[in-house]
Amino acid sequence: MAKCPLKSLLWGLLLALLLLRVALVAFTPLAPAAGDPVLRLQAAADTPVELELRGTLLGDLVPSGGPIPSGGAGACRALLQLPVGRTELRFQECPPLQEGWRLQVQGRLRQPQSSPHPLLSAPAERLARQGAFSQLQVQDFTVLQRPATPVADLRRRMARALIQQAGPDRGGVLAALVLGSAVVPLPLELREAFRASGLSHALAASGFHLSVLLGVVLPLGSRLPRLGRLGLAAAAMGLFVLLAGPQPSVLRAVLMGALALGVVESGHRSRPLGILAASALVLLLARPDWLLDVGFQLSVVATAALVISARPLELGMRRWLPGWLAVATAVPLAASLYTLPLQLLHFGVVPLYAVPANLVVAPLLTPLTLGAMALACLAVLLPPLLPLATVPIDWLCRLLVLVVKAFAALPMAQWQLGRPAPWLVLLLALAVIALAVPGLTRRWRLLGVGLLTLVAAVHLSLLGADQLLLVHQGRLDLLVARHRGRAALVSSSADGFSCSLASQLARGLGVQRYDWALLLDPLAPEQPGCWQGQAGLVLASADGSVPLQPGQRLASRGLSAAPVAIESRAMQLQVGRWRWLLLPDRQALWAWQGRANTGDPARLDGVWLGFRPSPRERVQLQALGAERVWLSGGTPPGWPGGWAASGSSGSLQAARG
Repeated sequence: MAKCPLKSLLWGLLLALLLLRVALVAFTPLAPAAGDPVLRLQAAADTPVELELRGTLLGDLVPSGGPIPSGGAGACRALLQLPVGRTELRFQECPPLQEGWRLQVQGRLRQPQSSPHPLLSAPAERLARQGAFSQLQVQDFTVLQRPATPVADLRRRMARALIQQAGPDRGGVLAALVLGSAVVPLPLELREAFRASGLSHALAASGFHLSVLLGVVLPLGSRLPRLGRLGLAAAAMGLFVLLAGPQPSVLRAVLMGALALGVVESGHRSRPLGILAASALVLLLARPDWLLDVGFQLSVVATAALVISARPLELGMRRWLPGWLAVATAVPLAASLYTLPLQLLHFGVVPLYAVPANLVVAPLLTPLTLGAMALACLAVLLPPLLPLATVPIDWLCRLLVLVVKAFAALPMAQWQLGRPAPWLVLLLALAVIALAVPGLTRRWRLLGVGLLTLVAAVHLSLLGADQLLLVHQGRLDLLVARHRGRAALVSSSADGFSCSLASQLARGLGVQRYDWALLLDPLAPEQPGCWQGQAGLVLASADGSVPLQPGQRLASRGLSAAPVAIESRAMQLQVGRWRWLLLPDRQALWAWQGRANTGDPARLDGVWLGFRPSPRERVQLQALGAERVWLSGGTPPGWPGGWAASGSSGSLQAARG
């Protein structure tokens, strides 16, 4: 009897050590290997260098900023595998290159931009996860070899045939149901609609698609001997991996399916939670970096929700709902509850209608997935039959797209709560476990309610505080002022990239829409529609003049901006009781000084400088007695210790309760 606890303790210790190793490797920053081209940049003091590289494309080219027009024009990118390391190729116009081709490329090598703020995505972090640390702006290229790529060709053939038959929207959905959205170029608007309605999982190759495939294949082999059944299932799972690619969620589903099938065929009882844990651990030991992969996290947690809580939720809801409705509701409800902490941690938004949307589309997904798989087979084996067979499946897909867009268009389809601090997310995860895991005592339920209340109270108090955030990158400056949950924006640039960053900040901060946006760029906005979508009122220059003139004021409750001198971009920003002086350039400083010399300057809580001041100007600024002085850019020599600088790519933040 004494051996059993000791054995369990040893197994527990071994598991803890394995998980510790995975965590240490996953959170250790990746470093380029000796011979990686990024080392040439470091030798050249991080300035771009001209060079020539040879390598193999690791995937088809994908658009850099949006869908590629039909003519093939538009910026795009792809990873190039080098003899040592990888680099990302950037093309101004997208050439007809394909996965597996060997290239010789010439261009300017540079380091990818790092994120100036944790809420913003950036190429440096994305590429580091893929083992690349540099980007090459391609000026010229030569195709050295076009080796056979049968699997990639099969994917393209299937996707192209479905898109040609049903169009880019519905055809893209059908192709994604077979191949996964990671390898299918879905229109951005449609992809966002699926995300807003909480149905992104329907297009991501996962356990659902594998279960549909095995649900067709296994009955066909029911009369075969054991080895025949296992071989048929293995062939189906292998085909699934080949078509969808070795993504974390795909490999997790296949490994779970293989283990479960092996256990059942051997005559033992399947334990889904143990199989899930074993599958996840095996994959993490092989690829510890997947611990930080959002898709892997969502896949594992959602599967755990179905294993642990779907059935108890169904039984509990049978008291108030019909049996079929309880079954249909339990699965999306369990998955939504368990993945809520991850949704907030990574995206700061909650798909508010995810459960009803899943209820409505559930009857469509299985026949659509089977139909899409059948159409993909016809596209390869019997292409002449494809147009006729596509008609009924296309009608079902049309209905799915209409439902998805209808839910995405509902008010607050994506409830922007902002991305909480990691420690709050951890407390939220504990609260979800205490409330959703069946079999726990009433004390645990009360603890879950208390933690949930604490998380909500702390997060709402942080959102309601007066805050000022500066994000600086290159020549771009964004200032976000927040007062009692609302926000306003001041931007030094009016280009499309600035608008994209402003949108990301709004989602991460939990801002549904800026009250107003003030664009200090002397040039007119590149994408007026983008800016109008970000704020209730957008004030920008159209002819090089200053957007606001003395006597004018841009204001909402607790937030305002007003000019301080004629023909100057100097602004006074009011955030609750805070009063900040915004000086984007030296001319703004001179104009403000001229106005201040005519009378007593108003009290200032802070000053923002968009330029590097001279020593004399620093003395003048110190005389203001401002509590804070912020500088966009690196810290110059002799910079006062109490003042703060953002760095070449960084951010500064101040808050007041």
